Amino acid sequence: MQFKWYTDVHEFYRDTYEVLMHHEAQNLIPLGNIIIGHEGKDKTDWRDPANWLMVTISDAKGIQLTAIMTPPHNITLYATDNVINPKAIDCLIDGLNDREIPGVITEKNLAEYFAREYTLRKGITFKTTMSQRIYELTAVNPGIQKIGTVRLLDEKDIHFFPYWAEAFSAAGNYGQTEMCIPQEAEPYLYRIAPKKLYILEDDNGIPVSMAGYTRELQTAIGVAFVYTPPYECRKGYATSIVAQISQLALDKGFTKCVLYTDLANPTSNSIYQKIGYKPICDSLQLEFKY
Repeated sequence: MQFKWYTDVHEFYRDTYEVLMHHEAQNLIPLGNIIIGHEGKDKTDWRDPANWLMVTISDAKGIQLTAIMTPPHNITLYATDNVINPKAIDCLIDGLNDREIPGVITEKNLAEYFAREYTLRKGITFKTTMSQRIYELTAVNPGIQKIGTVRLLDEKDIHFFPYWAEAFSAAGNYGQTEMCIPQEAEPYLYRIAPKKLYILEDDNGIPVSMAGYTRELQTAIGVAFVYTPPYECRKGYATSIVAQISQLALDKGFTKCVLYTDLANPTSNSIYQKIGYKPICDSLQLEFKY
């Protein structure tokens, strides 16, 4: 097995792009990240490739394992064609040496295998922070009720968007019941600027739900940031906005929409399947405890 550590994101992109495209929807995160790094248009926060960990493990048949970590985020792995090669995992762990990895997010079987081997070697433990399911949609089911009006979120929404954004983040953390109170507008204006977030307004023009796009790939686009305030839940708003922006993405030329769900939330999983999303694999977020 050959361990290759990359310092040039363009070389990493050239070596791994086609490999990761074997499972485009499953690899939404690593593919999206290497596209961001390769294009180099945005180097804010974690997006600067100078700080990334980029590794491939290869044998005579080619790349067997791809690893990318964009600190402070977890390492993301892909076993080529989802075939776990124990020797490739050992080679990766050996090559990482003393590099501290906060956790892993990837397809469930690979995440569990890597975590067991890594923590055993390091004498540490790990815990599950989220069990997820990855869904893919190629057509929106007919008959989904269209409620209200969907529009792009813009700067005039700064009076409520920061609070929704923080509430969305808090809802995604197990056991967290409190949200941060926004102190500055700038970080939220930065998130509004790419024009990838949408708001659903009810018939009175009041914002009632939010959803948007994440990474844009060759044929797939990520759908995320789905949030409805608790007092507006169970009215069909989330179903409507996700269905509408999914159709909008297909109309723009993407052949599939991809989203991650928290398996601890059966309501959201039911909503997405109703719209036409079909499960393709399960994914785990695991945290290492040093």
